[in-house]
Amino acid sequence: MFQSTDQYHFIESVLFETLGFQPEVKEFQFIYGGNFNLAAKVITAEGSYFIKWNQGDHEGMFESEARSLNRLRETGILTIPTVYGYGQRNDGAYLMMDFLETSAQRPDYWADFGRKLAQLHHVSNDRHGLEFNNYIGALPQKNDWMESGISFFIENRLKVQAGRALYEGKLSSKLHDQFLKFCEKLPNLIPDEPAALLHGDLWSGNVMTGSEGAVALVDPATYFGLREAELAFTTMFGGFDTSFYTSYYEAFPVEPGFNERIPLYNLYPLLVHVNLFAGGYLTAVERILRKY
Repeated sequence: MFQSTDQYHFIESVLFETLGFQPEVKEFQFIYGGNFNLAAKVITAEGSYFIKWNQGDHEGMFESEARSLNRLRETGILTIPTVYGYGQRNDGAYLMMDFLETSAQRPDYWADFGRKLAQLHHVSNDRHGLEFNNYIGALPQKNDWMESGISFFIENRLKVQAGRALYEGKLSSKLHDQFLKFCEKLPNLIPDEPAALLHGDLWSGNVMTGSEGAVALVDPATYFGLREAELAFTTMFGGFDTSFYTSYYEAFPVEPGFNERIPLYNLYPLLVHVNLFAGGYLTAVERILRKY
């Protein structure tokens, strides 16, 4: 059940606003919506919808998520939920999309996923970035266009998060100085590849199995960037089968030494987690900086 009558009325108003009429609601249930969003599955006579909402204190969050989902979906490569609408109702912001029904993974699930991600990464651009900014988790993600992928990664990813951590007292001045010295070395440590279309927040929690047993992706933080950064991100919390990587590398090989470069790319999600949760993530950041 909904936790309050107000939330029930909120969902009713979202359905009416998005569909243009008030559908018959047959069933609804709360589901996990992340660390700061509420979410519900709503089954109506017209179909099943996934609606998530928050207090509206993250300006443009759901609009940028909707645009990111649409950007991925228009490639036709992966299963991405259809967005029906987003907006503001009373004191809450919302996003409404398809509810993705799940099923058992087909036998080649992970190998097929690897091939499809390689296809996505072949969607390229002459610059790194995106025409709009978005979010990674609850944090703004800056996507200003840049010619160099390494410069984009340093300026729009690493330095933004490290600067935020310094400002909020989660990163010491000494460690921030070490970080800036590390950034000077980075162009000699990673390849400056063409811009690839990325999901942007590709960890196992954002990977689902769709109704036909193939991969489906949710909660993107999309941009054109370095594809090795995306591959590195998949290793951070585990959960990806080895056949995923084998099929990806067969379809789109990476330069030798990628495994040694993984910690360099994962400084970004680690710094994001320092800013969101602090805890032991700072130790991992220190370990990487100490090595280089």
